[in-house]
Amino acid sequence: MTGKKILMLVGDFVEDYEVMVPFQALQMVGHTVHAVCPDKKAGETVRTAVHNFEGDQTYSEKPGHNFKLNATFDEVTADSYDALVIPGGRAPEYIRLNDKVLEITRHFAETKKPIASICHGLQVLAAAGVLEGKSCTAYPACGPDVTRAGGLYVHIPPDEAMVDGNLVTAPAWLAHPNWLAEFLKLLGTKIEQQEMVTA
Repeated sequence: MTGKKILMLVGDFVEDYEVMVPFQALQMVGHTVHAVCPDKKAGETVRTAVHNFEGDQTYSEKPGHNFKLNATFDEVTADSYDALVIPGGRAPEYIRLNDKVLEITRHFAETKKPIASICHGLQVLAAAGVLEGKSCTAYPACGPDVTRAGGLYVHIPPDEAMVDGNLVTAPAWLAHPNWLAEFLKLLGTKIEQQEMVTA
């Protein structure tokens, strides 16, 4: 298997698990992942936020880690990447105001390259106008964004994921096992378990 080159769009207060887990897991199985943020360079950091579900009307938010970027946003050329990941948190609501973020997102949609978006990441897809006719899920508060953008918002349990063509989506980080497994299928990644033989 040849590893793919994957672009990850992040910003300050990206959800901690939703950036850390896929960034590390995708590299673990042999892919190259470049995490970029508008107006920031490789080696700089974004602050993350931990969102949790503790019985309130919406998620709670606590400080996370500093996540180090490993590529420079201004140097990104979308057509040099095989797939796109958009984590959630608070970053999507403002990075979607950046025209290049939207152009990058449209490139992956128009070329039908794999896109994995989770939680509030759908706000970027909605702003880019690439959800027309697509069935997808997100954090429930993003449902209206999906609908207004011409997509079909589907409410599923928070630990599940759904796929429509080149797009894999999930409501929250609870879905990581399913969300990442479906994304790996779109990437053509096969993980084989081998039985250990002891002498």
